[in-house]
Amino acid sequence: MIKTRTKFWILLICSLAAAAVFIFACSEDEPTEPELESPQIPPVSTFLMDFGEFAIEDKAAPVKGPATELLSQDNYNWAALHIGVWNLIITVGLAVPVATFAESFSHRPEQQPDGSWVWSYDLTVDGDLYSATLHGSLDNTGTDWEMTITKEGEYQDFMWYSGQADLFLTEGTWTLNKHPDEPVPFVGIEWHRDIEDSTADIKYTNIEPGSAENGGFIFYGTSTDTTYDAFYDIYNKGQNHLIEVEWHRTKGDGRVRDTAHYLDGDWHCWDGDLQDIECP
Repeated sequence: MIKTRTKFWILLICSLAAAAVFIFACSEDEPTEPELESPQIPPVSTFLMDFGEFAIEDKAAPVKGPATELLSQDNYNWAALHIGVWNLIITVGLAVPVATFAESFSHRPEQQPDGSWVWSYDLTVDGDLYSATLHGSLDNTGTDWEMTITKEGEYQDFMWYSGQADLFLTEGTWTLNKHPDEPVPFVGIEWHRDIEDSTADIKYTNIEPGSAENGGFIFYGTSTDTTYDAFYDIYNKGQNHLIEVEWHRTKGDGRVRDTAHYLDGDWHCWDGDLQDIECP
């Protein structure tokens, strides 16, 4: 009887030992918990307004009509002039933050101990070397972003812009500071995207404290309208002056409304060659 019990316990102990070895071996072979994926950076179109769509290539020069007279394209030019001002402010005046954001998509992030992610890289803008660090974090409501930029010998880890986006990257905001020498809020960006119908809008607003233009904005968007599928609203706060522009991105025809310039509330149109026409 004793021998039988002894054999039983020996077999039980051996079985448990074998099971422990098997479990340990399996645990070594099985993959560890997968790394969390980094948050997706919002598209460039949520940060940089596409001014280039408005200037249709090979159509901007005046066209000669009969008797070599120059046809007028004043309506298109008036719209383009005001859009160009904002183009200079963003793509030239804020060349460094724009370039650092576009460059971030070419780099892989590293996860930090606190669960956030960091994209770090160097880049050259207009011949000057910058070090950029994009910080991204994710929670159950969306993503948060901060970009710090260093220019050796001039400034260190200047927080040039920050932003938020929802989980599906359908809406969000950015706030750009003016410059390391003037670290004040400068441009606020609001954006929306409808992924299903490929439409979007983005609005830049001047938010510089104390500026006469604080509250001025340019608002750009696209739609599924078959007549005019894109628009700009441009508001000069200092002059309380609104300009509205609508055009078709493929055909090139469009119209502008500016009560201060034209002294009426009518639309003023151009055709696919950018020449002035009577509005349909």
